[in-house]
Amino acid sequence: MKIARVEVGGETLYGVVENGRVYIPERHTHHYLEEVKLLAPSVPSKIVAVALNYREHAKEMGKPLPEEPLIFIKPSTAVINPFEEIKLPDMSQRVDYEGELAVVIGRTAKDVTPEEAVNYILGYTCFNDVTARDLQKRDGLFARAKGFDTFAPFGPWIETNINPLNLRITTRLNGSVVQEGSTSDMIFNVFELVSFISKVMTLLPGDVIATGTPPGVGPLSPQDVVEVEIEGIGILKNTVAKG
Repeated sequence: MKIARVEVGGETLYGVVENGRVYIPERHTHHYLEEVKLLAPSVPSKIVAVALNYREHAKEMGKPLPEEPLIFIKPSTAVINPFEEIKLPDMSQRVDYEGELAVVIGRTAKDVTPEEAVNYILGYTCFNDVTARDLQKRDGLFARAKGFDTFAPFGPWIETNINPLNLRITTRLNGSVVQEGSTSDMIFNVFELVSFISKVMTLLPGDVIATGTPPGVGPLSPQDVVEVEIEGIGILKNTVAKG
């Protein structure tokens, strides 16, 4: 099932997407997707992201494989909707795309095991972990480089019925493929990540875990169109503009 968060007639509602239409249970109405505004499909209290979680990306960045997940936080204020603009901040000269699979939490999770993790996951969506690469290198930390407003596009909806362990991830920039990989290349899989993070901090319904990016990261420029497509989920599309 694909769960969407949409704006219809000035109201924010949840619906189920099927065959190009969205059904709104609260209103018992159907709408074509073109008739609604797709919003980020959850309202997270926090976004927990994972660095260097693909073997090939670690190799690309010249880093050793981590022995445990490397996690950091992106603020909820970085979230934007599908089709909205990623704004390039003046203080950075190099902003990169990073296409990722995201986990959306469905139940409060604390100290869960990898085997239990599936029971706390609502579903999966597409995520772009936009990163000011030059600031990341300069700071040696991730908060500024990953935390700018508009640096957390995700959507277009949450897919609840999918196996996350072997999904193709493709990122396109202006129609050309720039990233292509599979979640099977993850160092720590989705269930291990949910478990690990839940032992550090309580995960709340709607929270998002961005699970890392495959190789091929690269820079964005004004007027670019960036798409993150994940097998069985859909396509997250955003444009790029100067901040």
